[in-house]
Amino acid sequence: MLHKRYYEEQKKYEELIHRENRPVEEYNGILRRYEHPVLTREHAPVFWRYDLDLKTNPDFQERLGINATFNSGAIKLNGKYYLVARVEGADRKSFFAVAESDRPTEGFRFWDYPLEIEEIDSEETNVYDMRLTAHEDGWIYGVFCSESKDKNDPDLSAAVAKAGIVRTKDLKTWERLDNLVTLDSPQQRNVVLHPEFVDGQYAFYTRPMDSFIDTGSGGGIGFGTCPDIQHALIREERIISQRKYHQITEAKNGECIVPIRTAEGWLHIAHGVRNTAAGLRYVLYAYGTDLHKPWEVIAEPSGLLMGPRREERTGDVSNVLFSNGAIVDEDGTIYLYYASSDTRLHVATTTVGLLSEYIFRTPSDPGRSALCVQQRNKMIRHNLEILAQSGERTGEE
Repeated sequence: MLHKRYYEEQKKYEELIHRENRPVEEYNGILRRYEHPVLTREHAPVFWRYDLDLKTNPDFQERLGINATFNSGAIKLNGKYYLVARVEGADRKSFFAVAESDRPTEGFRFWDYPLEIEEIDSEETNVYDMRLTAHEDGWIYGVFCSESKDKNDPDLSAAVAKAGIVRTKDLKTWERLDNLVTLDSPQQRNVVLHPEFVDGQYAFYTRPMDSFIDTGSGGGIGFGTCPDIQHALIREERIISQRKYHQITEAKNGECIVPIRTAEGWLHIAHGVRNTAAGLRYVLYAYGTDLHKPWEVIAEPSGLLMGPRREERTGDVSNVLFSNGAIVDEDGTIYLYYASSDTRLHVATTTVGLLSEYIFRTPSDPGRSALCVQQRNKMIRHNLEILAQSGERTGEE
């Protein structure tokens, strides 16, 4: 026998899972957002949160609450779409859980049990933000942040971030490998494994950091290689996407999704962070690298690709857009899974063709207001000429 409240909560859960998700009427020619998040705290199964035993929980109280479901790795296997989401309990600890659907924009249902990842460090306190790479060596790798207390700093919020690595073939059985070691950087977060060997070695996009919060001398998104992923050691990192003054990457930046291969080069989506009077603001931006030399940037579109809009602006950490997963379907559709304000997970869609067009045809940021307005006015003059020639505009206003 179950508490009557269970059936009410389960009914709401099933209605949420079966809710249709439609694209919103907002156009920029690059991507489309969707009306509802694909994962929220309410997507956590009822039996994850409540003790269903009437003897020990006669009032049907939530025993192990869920605070948020967000930053998710993503992959398609055997015709189904999988998200390895960061789920944060009410106790602030994050863990990984697999959500599955046969539709990329809706219907995601968590597997019965969250993942149990092997600990290789007894000091590891929190894990989060897994990127999934289907590598050409045949394994699916998950690279995530492993956080522990900084024992050299008495501040209780001081932490040490490392890049943890696991691998799997089926998302069910996971093998924990050694954490990534980078000789140039004492801490690492937002690390992404490149999907192909580079000169016969495993290649990583890194984010060098001097401390847990501040990048310090870290100049942006790094690139490094190593011969052995089971004991990954990067001896040298080169900065490929730089932090720049008065741009969206001013405070820090980091690789988001696994790069996408195209004939023109690799498509990258990253996050950029700048400081504001209201705190740090996270947005997404894109860039392209050479197909054969993925450490060489060949295209940098100006400004942000996506920023937080409307209700996306509010949550546990407001004014944040973040991504660590995307799926490229067989027809070239890209499903970009992005989180808003460290609270919920959304999806946006584009195509390989549209994202390539945006990355390789959009002008770069010239760097100063005077040059930016010249750049915009040049386009305006050209557009007004076209409108005049078409008869849509016959005189100055």
